[in-house]
Amino acid sequence: MSVQSMIEKMAKSARVAAMEMARCSTSQKNEVLLRIADKIEKNAFDIKEENKKDLARAEEMRLSNAMIDRLTVKDATIKSMSAGLREVARLTDPVGTLSQTWLRPNGLAVSRMRIPLGVIGIIYESRPNVTIDAAGLCLKAGNAVILRGGSEAFYSNQVLASSISDALNETGLPGKAVQVVPVRDREAVKVLLNQEEYIDLVIPRGGEELIRFVVEASKIPVLKHYKGVCHVYVDAGAPIPMAEEICFNAKVQRPGVCNAMETMLVHKAVAHEFLPRMEKRFVAASVEIRGCEETCRILPNVHLAKETDWPAEYLDLIIAVKVVEDMDHAISHIARYGSNHTETIVTSDYRRARRFLREVDSSVVLVNASTRFNDGGELGLGAEIGISTSKLHAFGPMGIEELTTTKFVVFGDGQIRQ
Repeated sequence: MSVQSMIEKMAKSARVAAMEMARCSTSQKNEVLLRIADKIEKNAFDIKEENKKDLARAEEMRLSNAMIDRLTVKDATIKSMSAGLREVARLTDPVGTLSQTWLRPNGLAVSRMRIPLGVIGIIYESRPNVTIDAAGLCLKAGNAVILRGGSEAFYSNQVLASSISDALNETGLPGKAVQVVPVRDREAVKVLLNQEEYIDLVIPRGGEELIRFVVEASKIPVLKHYKGVCHVYVDAGAPIPMAEEICFNAKVQRPGVCNAMETMLVHKAVAHEFLPRMEKRFVAASVEIRGCEETCRILPNVHLAKETDWPAEYLDLIIAVKVVEDMDHAISHIARYGSNHTETIVTSDYRRARRFLREVDSSVVLVNASTRFNDGGELGLGAEIGISTSKLHAFGPMGIEELTTTKFVVFGDGQIRQ
């Protein structure tokens, strides 16, 4: 069978499965999620063995450390995937819920009912855990999903797909509700992006190059974020020990992910106290610092930042540092160079915190907390299917509710329009 025929067949069967999934009860959906969780724990050895094949190929291809980090499946990864599925099973099912009803003068009662989106296509790089997270969330929201993982995670994704398929079949849910594209051929992506008759939404997850390709090639609506240029702004009067911990965690805890801090903005009033302390911690953690002219005057050993550093997503142990005049300067810098992803203010001033929350236009804005909390699991969504930095129809981490939409439902007792 040609790639064209295979993808078309998958898309058509996904549409049929989506209609069945929309009718499934919450208990049916929860049962399959729990069964998938059990299966990936039971099959942990096989999953890790298949993952080793992907890691060996990744080394041969000389993929970046960030990509290999995302690709690696450890015992902790298995545990996290299964725990995420069980948490999604515990979450309230949004499908079928009604919004507040309002009564029209003619007696019609109008509400909005939450319904599944239908068929979702997800195209992603590395991260085999996306296969499980995406499948779990789409199933709980009553959707069908076609998953196309990167070629670098081919073996990992196929073995995970087997666990999902077995669980669907054992619980009597449509087996085609979750399908993983079984070929590495890039032609499959192009064909998938042309199935607008059967697929309702495409969500790409990966590097900027992949996402821009999907946006340009797709005939289907795309929900996206290009990159995560995340900032931490250390305000005048900020608690210095707290600021140290937040900035260190945001940059160092896992530098190769989209919610890691890339630029640190420091108010001039605290720069002379804060920057030397921060430099010591960053240098000990092998972080390369690229600073503005004022930063370099305070820290003579750091590299002078170039204009290209301010919008950079390093995904590595590199950080850009800028001393700013005030909050206006910090907010304008974020507006110019940020990617609408995640920003944090460290401050002891309630009014400035409220202003930062109100004026900074990013999908998640935090006060006195690490940027690393822009994550569906950390924010109580159970898991996430991705982080959207576009505003239609979701902004920020996408959980179950963001994988549904609403339709109007109207109750009458014989009204006709005059």
